[in-house]
Amino acid sequence: MTTPRPVVAVLGTGIIGAPVARNLAKDGFTVRVWNRTRAKADALAADGVHVADTPADAVDGADVVLTVLNDGPRVLEAVRAAAPKLAKGTVWVQVSTVGEDIDAIGAYAAETGLVLVDAPVLGTRQPAELGKLIILAAGPESVRPTVQPLFDVIGSRTVWVGEDGAKGESSRLKLVLNAWVVALTNGVGEALALAKGLDVDPKLFLDAVTGGPLDSGYFQGKSGVVLSGDFTPSFSVDNAEKDARLAAEAARRTGLRLDGVEAARDRFARASALGHGGEDMAAVYFASFDGTEGAEASDASASASVKPQD
Repeated sequence: MTTPRPVVAVLGTGIIGAPVARNLAKDGFTVRVWNRTRAKADALAADGVHVADTPADAVDGADVVLTVLNDGPRVLEAVRAAAPKLAKGTVWVQVSTVGEDIDAIGAYAAETGLVLVDAPVLGTRQPAELGKLIILAAGPESVRPTVQPLFDVIGSRTVWVGEDGAKGESSRLKLVLNAWVVALTNGVGEALALAKGLDVDPKLFLDAVTGGPLDSGYFQGKSGVVLSGDFTPSFSVDNAEKDARLAAEAARRTGLRLDGVEAARDRFARASALGHGGEDMAAVYFASFDGTEGAEASDASASASVKPQD
């Protein structure tokens, strides 16, 4: 006898949440979604997803609730709003990058009788659309048969790091990974800014790196974003600033100095102040320029013809 698939509620349909909901629906799951701005969720109706007006409506009768929101406070706000329709024993899969707010999330799950799986993901828009996120999961063995089929649809790999989602093992691992991501992104931006400042052809920079030990798919992707001038976000500058802040705050609480992460946070904030907050995080490139120089850099990027390698 085939075990019926769980009904899934997805709270948050942004860059990650929307493709997660779409892929689950396409694979045959019954999916209900809610988003603070309903217009961003309405497009999912064409994929057979039910769009709800409130978090409570979305989770009513759901077996699994995925929260895919910007940060810990917004995650808690949405789940508290859903609480009147959340049955005890419902599996709550926390997908967002929440840092040490996982403590408050874990406490609320225990208080309300929800089974918490802390499962932040590694990946941005394209991996989410392709179902190739990497899921960093911590949760009890008893619910893994329920959530693993979902993870297999939205991700290429699941890394189980613990059995108690409230301990925050997954969320702490995500902070470590984010420290590496912001370092790579800022490195690309600063190198290309220096090339512009020194009047070095950026194609020579890419040619020198390509195929060598300094090359990577991430390098090719982010340098290509800058040089094409197409900053359609796969992950925004403002979200990257938030992630850098969470990593820096966690480090300070342990007595560590992460000077590079602190500098990255400042650069993301500066790029945002220059008007690039909603653009792809590669737009941190503009933090190297001030005022009209930044606008000129943007124009130069838009006219560049260098393309990243596949």
